[in-house]
Amino acid sequence: MKIAQVIAISLLLAAVSSALAQERDKAKFPVSASSKTLGYSPLWVAQKQGFFDRQGLDVQLVLISGADRSVMALVGGSVFVSTGAIDATIGAVEQGMDLVSIGGIINGLTHMIMGAKKFRTYEDLRGATIGSSGLTSGTAFVLRRVLQAKGLQYPRDYTLVNVGGSAQAFMALTAGKIDAAIIAIPLSFNAAEQGYNVIGRVVDVIPNYQLTDISAKRSWAEKNRPLLVRFMKAMVLSMRWLYDNKEAAIEFLAKEMKLKPDHARKGWEYYTENRIWHPDADTNIEGVKTVIQIYAERVQMKGPLPNPSKYVDQSYLKEALRELKG
Repeated sequence: MKIAQVIAISLLLAAVSSALAQERDKAKFPVSASSKTLGYSPLWVAQKQGFFDRQGLDVQLVLISGADRSVMALVGGSVFVSTGAIDATIGAVEQGMDLVSIGGIINGLTHMIMGAKKFRTYEDLRGATIGSSGLTSGTAFVLRRVLQAKGLQYPRDYTLVNVGGSAQAFMALTAGKIDAAIIAIPLSFNAAEQGYNVIGRVVDVIPNYQLTDISAKRSWAEKNRPLLVRFMKAMVLSMRWLYDNKEAAIEFLAKEMKLKPDHARKGWEYYTENRIWHPDADTNIEGVKTVIQIYAERVQMKGPLPNPSKYVDQSYLKEALRELKG
């Protein structure tokens, strides 16, 4: 065998050995998401575009539907980070659980209230059966707040049923199981194209709202700060990639989220133009204040409203941003 061939084989074996060593050295990092939809796509971008890998993280994305189950998974340690409705994090903290919000995923509301063909106005919803995701957190209370602003009281004027997220709500609506539903972009585009009525946009009633966050167990987070900072660095890079690579991002969303190309484009445009994804994975603090206000009304909290700092710790993200800058 020629010397050049021996050298080439040696280099190849060294590269393979190095790659295997890096794979072994990656930290296992389970993360929960409530659904695989457009809003949560930064998680899949970070995974499929290699941003987690570059931070030495072996991230397993686990779908856990339901705020209560997500909180229990986080508290029990079966996941290190949870992404879901921030009001679930706030409620858990108020119940004495050791949780903290460290960043944002969906920093606004993209939902529309869609009605079956005979439901065109809010007034038409009196006596209707309306679908939402859960009954005790997230969009359920957003929906109730919107309908209350339009003169409809729950449960007097309508029935609310848990059908799941936007995808499940869309299927329930088209199957005739419910009369109306709260559905996020881009599935709301699909519903409108099929002849379902846009009764109203949620953002017209609640313009500033932090819908979902990145949360962790506070005691675990402090003990594992470097690990969590690495996770936040990957999330920042994922968000920036989405903003900086329009056509590639749209193609990714269409393929990975199984969206029509036109819906992927409209969805990307809406999310970026309205900063529904924050370019640095940060939290919309003013939106958190709205969530706290709604939560306080719901549980009849006494006294002044808590400061967002009771629930949100931005230090992990700030450290991640400093390291990325350096």
